[in-house]
Amino acid sequence: MPTFNTALLVIDVQESFRHRPYFREEGLAAYLERQQALIDGAKAAGIPVVQIFHVEETGVFSESSGYVQTLAPLRIAPDVIFRKKRHSALIGSGLDVWLVANGIRKLIVSGIRTEQCCETTTRHASDLGYTVDYVGEATLTFPMRDASGHTWSAADIRARTELVLADRFARIATVEQALAASQQAKAA
Repeated sequence: MPTFNTALLVIDVQESFRHRPYFREEGLAAYLERQQALIDGAKAAGIPVVQIFHVEETGVFSESSGYVQTLAPLRIAPDVIFRKKRHSALIGSGLDVWLVANGIRKLIVSGIRTEQCCETTTRHASDLGYTVDYVGEATLTFPMRDASGHTWSAADIRARTELVLADRFARIATVEQALAASQQAKAA
């Protein structure tokens, strides 16, 4: 049983992405450094680390592809692992049951992709009554082109995601802020 009510979600940080045509190395090193700092800080603080993998029946997200494994060189020793088939980690993975059984009421969200599974899980968690710290610097995404032909940079997408989540669905936090808030909650 956790010593306090917070868990870190590490969503879809998996090798599958390296095999998608949109994958870019740009921003990867900075993301990995922040993600690792968040994982290491959570472990040191006694916050359970939850690793979530996205799986599909075929392709690079299928178990048979061999790519449903932690994105190198990230080091993680999760307390529990879940597999999901939907954008929200809270649908059909068993995560929701585990959170309730362990008295978790606050989530720290991180992972890949910023505007997809990380944002969707954040919105869903908020709607279910969880308090959420969304750690944008510990999320990664890739440029996207919209229907008009405009290309949105990863930084633009992150800024937009943080804008729409802030104070509605989550507190936007740095790695240090998320870990400090969890420590303060534990001490209270």
